[in-house]
Parts: sequence; C-alpha cells; structure tokens
Amino acid sequence: MIRVALPAHLRNLASLDGEVLVQITGAATQRSVLDALESQYPVLCGTIRDHVTLKRRPFVRFFACGQDLSHEPLDTPLPQEVTDGREPYLVVGAMAGG
Repeated sequence: MIRVALPAHLRNLASLDGEVLVQITGAATQRSVLDALESQYPVLCGTIRDHVTLKRRPFVRFFACGQDLSHEPLDTPLPQEVTDGREPYLVVGAMAGG
C-alpha cells in the first residue's frame, strides 16, 4: 500500500480525512499511484492531471522523501521508502503570487 497525502481542497472534494492508501499492482511509479488514486476516487479525475493529456496541472507538485518529483518522468520508480509505506507520496498545491 502506498500512502498518499493530498492538499486540503482535494481531500474535501473527495470527502477524505487524512492520508489515502492506494493499492498498486506492478511497479510503484507516479503514474501507477495517480492511476490508482483516480480509480479509487473518480471525483479527483482532472484535478491533479489534465483529463486528456494526463499531464500534471500547472500548480500541482509531487514530492517524496524530501525530493521534488514534479519534473521526473511519470514511469520512474518511486523511492523504496514510499513503496514500503514508511514515507508518503505528497501531492502539493503550489502557491503563487506575492
């Protein structure tokens, strides 16, 4: 099971309280986590990734183990700490403005 931490507005949208656990079959990658998350919570489809291109939304960032994974290829394996459940995969809403 992969632990996923979502920003408050997405937790509210999906009626969630706290972290989400998603089951991954096969390699644990950003793509497989996001696919499982959207499958488990269809209301999140299109909020994190574009409906058509499946590219990350502009003001959404991905982190794990203190590293920004936002610009990494989606099929890159996630760190072992995330796949072991010791660390969460973080979906973060970026802040903009002054």
